[in-house]
Amino acid sequence: MDEWNIYLPVTRQSGFPNKRKAVLGKTPVYGRIALVALLTLYWRKKDMRCLVLSDIHSNLNALEAVLADAGSFDQIWCVGDIIGYGPQPNECIERLRSFPHLCVAGNHDWAATDMLDVSNFNPDALRACLWTREQLTPRNYAYIAGLPERFTIGRFTIVHGSPRQPIWEYITHLSIAAANVARFDTPYCLFGHTHIPAVYSFCGFPQKGNELTPVLNEAMPLRDERLMLNPGGVGQPRDGDPRASYVLLDTEVNTVEYRRVAYSVQETQELMLSLGLPRRLAARLSLGW
Repeated sequence: MDEWNIYLPVTRQSGFPNKRKAVLGKTPVYGRIALVALLTLYWRKKDMRCLVLSDIHSNLNALEAVLADAGSFDQIWCVGDIIGYGPQPNECIERLRSFPHLCVAGNHDWAATDMLDVSNFNPDALRACLWTREQLTPRNYAYIAGLPERFTIGRFTIVHGSPRQPIWEYITHLSIAAANVARFDTPYCLFGHTHIPAVYSFCGFPQKGNELTPVLNEAMPLRDERLMLNPGGVGQPRDGDPRASYVLLDTEVNTVEYRRVAYSVQETQELMLSLGLPRRLAARLSLGW
């Protein structure tokens, strides 16, 4: 099977104003609902090693570095924003689709497919968004337009922003994470959007929360507490470390492992500038900001 399209039909849950309904009416159904249902049941029973990615942002060099560093895995769980900002949107989509994967929509995915009001984007983000929209092939446009806002599989809820606002809300502090705990039913939630690795832990009743610092290259057990996990950004990290960030999830031994890997930032920057993308977006990659 050369190309995988493993996701369920979209249902609107965030209530965020968009043009999704009109676009989806013209979008081919890639999911093949019967196949997806069977695979979902299978995955829920099967222990596996998952590569968890977020905020690839059209940075193919960073994505390839992560794929090479991760070693063997059974599938990819992508937490949104495959595209936006960077120079290779089609290539990143097609690379992701070459693996068994699940993927949810991010705000830049919606923006590039005209399903999000971009009037509040800063000038550089807006310019990159409009450029990305022009680059997408019809096939890749349809794929992005069909991504769901939310996915629940086994013990995991997957969203881009937050459980209560899957597309747009940033979980940047413990208080925001705590306000979202009641918005998902599974023990664990994977989210992205901030481009910063994070772990929020909640246990007891009433639930007491803690913000934990992810430790690189060390398997962290998934215990009985509820966890909200952000793998950090692949293609545009924002925590002061320019290396691509990702997570390996092993459901057999119930662990997650945070990792970083260097990639050719300069090569991505040169390509961005040659394509006329904003210089500031290229420069920030060197700083991890």
